[in-house]
Amino acid sequence: MKIAVVRIRGIRKIKPKIKKTLQLLNLEKPNYCVIIDDSKSNLGMLRVIKDYVAFGDINEDTLFRLIYKRGRKGSKRISEIYEKEKIKEMARDIFDGKAKISDIIDPVFMLHPPRKGYKDTKRLYPVGDLGRRDDMSALLRRMM
Repeated sequence: MKIAVVRIRGIRKIKPKIKKTLQLLNLEKPNYCVIIDDSKSNLGMLRVIKDYVAFGDINEDTLFRLIYKRGRKGSKRISEIYEKEKIKEMARDIFDGKAKISDIIDPVFMLHPPRKGYKDTKRLYPVGDLGRRDDMSALLRRMM
């Protein structure tokens, strides 16, 4: 299973351990998104940074949309380089674990702030937007 991680909060008054973990996941700025595996070490890293990011399971259709709309390779968009069918095949390979995302495209997706804004950027999911979410695909679609 793949997990989408989106950084929501900035860098003010951040502890060094949290800052280092965000750097290891390539989440340098707010509204950056990365796709990771649900391995034990990645889940431990998410536990450390849960107060600064939103994360949750992602489905194959949302992964395809993310790659198609916001994916880049160098300075070019993926949709300019490949056709739609090729991008669907790449998304399927990434989702199934046959290919690494960093081998095909840049691993970081630069997203817009979500349409209609965040609920709350200082509280966890049921009340706010931080931490593990059940509907991560809905948040990503608002941010594309």
